[in-house]
Amino acid sequence: LGARLPALAGEVARLRGSVEEALGYDADTAIASARYDLVAEIAGETVQRGAQLDRSLSDRIDRVVLNRGLGIPLFLVIMYLMFLFTINIGGAFIDFFDLAGGTLFVEGTAHLLQRLGSPDWLTTLLADGVGGGLQTVGTFVPVIACLFLFLSVLEDSGYMARAAFVMDRFMRLVGLPGKSFVPLIVGFGCNVPAIMATRTLENQRDRTLTIMMTPFMSCGARLPVYALFAAAFFPTGGQNLVFGLYLIGILAAVLTGLVLKHTLLPGETSPFVMELPPYHLPTLRGVLLRSWDRLKGFVLKAGRIVVAVVVVLAFLNSWGRDGSFGNQDSNKSMLSEIGRTIVPVFEPMGIRSENWPATVGIFTGILAKEAVVGTLNALYAGMAAPEAGIEPAPFDLMAGLSEAAATVPANLAALAGALTDPLGLDLGDVSSPAVAAEAQGVDAGIFGAMAALFDGRAGAFAYLLMVLLYMPCSAAIAAVWRETDWRWTGFVSAWTLLMGYGSAVVFYQATTIARHPASSALWIAAVLGAFAVTVLALRRIGGAKPLPLAIGG
Repeated sequence: LGARLPALAGEVARLRGSVEEALGYDADTAIASARYDLVAEIAGETVQRGAQLDRSLSDRIDRVVLNRGLGIPLFLVIMYLMFLFTINIGGAFIDFFDLAGGTLFVEGTAHLLQRLGSPDWLTTLLADGVGGGLQTVGTFVPVIACLFLFLSVLEDSGYMARAAFVMDRFMRLVGLPGKSFVPLIVGFGCNVPAIMATRTLENQRDRTLTIMMTPFMSCGARLPVYALFAAAFFPTGGQNLVFGLYLIGILAAVLTGLVLKHTLLPGETSPFVMELPPYHLPTLRGVLLRSWDRLKGFVLKAGRIVVAVVVVLAFLNSWGRDGSFGNQDSNKSMLSEIGRTIVPVFEPMGIRSENWPATVGIFTGILAKEAVVGTLNALYAGMAAPEAGIEPAPFDLMAGLSEAAATVPANLAALAGALTDPLGLDLGDVSSPAVAAEAQGVDAGIFGAMAALFDGRAGAFAYLLMVLLYMPCSAAIAAVWRETDWRWTGFVSAWTLLMGYGSAVVFYQATTIARHPASSALWIAAVLGAFAVTVLALRRIGGAKPLPLAIGG
């Protein structure tokens, strides 16, 4: 009415606001509800029934599932079960894919090429690069497969629509529907299946916004990094450290959602109006076909990007400054040279020139966050003690595959502990360096090197903020590219890098401001100013020409 009669637009807006304030929900929902009430009233006066029908089974189930008091707790229980199934059942097979992939694609390829007299550079590219990329992709297959299986069951059973209804009011605060809560929860286990899980969202804007928030959910791959630093700098209260990092990640995700809601992805959340389908038992064939189709799409399309990234990083990690190869995770590689070169960029967050291994860890963390621990262990251990030059064990195909197969029953037997610690927050005993080193599979001597090179707890926590918030791993980036396009992939990479670097700099400068008040105040002001300028620029871009919502199928 206001659009057709501009003179009444102000009065219409005022009345609309009064109605929404009085009812407690939006006017569109009120109009739809009034129409349904009128239809029901007319039907009640005109339709005659011989006898009152019993409520259907779906209606009786919905009295519990959609209950105002029981709906959310029941939803959280189902999300807990999905998380438990995806991360723990699927995770029980990760070691198998990791070891089997390493044996076949990395060690096997390297052994074959060496037998053929291949040059070192070609062995590095094919074995460490392509083979390592295939190994990395393989480690995500069981988790993603389990996620798609569980989601397919929820979708085919009819519960997914109920879950969206239950969480809709809460998620509307950041401009998202209730369904978006599911991928964000999965992100605590792994960002890759969480990004893939956004396919359950029908609206392209909602999918894009959820994908942009997901990388801030602290995945399980970051936990070994937290445990390593907890043992070195926070031997008491390690649990509080991890819990705090998880909360910071959630706050960063919410902030990202609010920024995008008012810049690149404006628009009101549409009212939740949909017909709830009846419950029914999912068919095994339908669940398997849908899960297989989604899994195949990830492996074939996102996997290509993962392999390409691994090839580049593996080449730089092996290529030495003298032109030689075979310098992985050492101070002789070009990757370590790059780390030394860019140390000044990270000095504002407390990384000093002699602590160049920390910058290399940031680089390898782009490949996989769990690679940070391996990189730091190799580089700090080499600084703490000379390399012993241990010869690698000879290649044995059957031994490698047998070791991989043995991990499955062992991991399945350890699932009981997952029931009491679903997020994997238990760091173990970090009060004893020797015990913590053994649990994390690192050299106990690196704790001394880390304590000497990092600027105390302030520098260590700033580094953890960087690891928590900066660019997601290559597999997650590939998944973003698979689900959106190169522009949104570039945005999420740049935005997370700004959040990670900016948060680390602000924290370190704020906690050490007593040492250098002028420069610290300048750095804090510069970071906050850069953030404000970025938000204003995004708002201008969004108002002029929003980025396309191209979503992969």
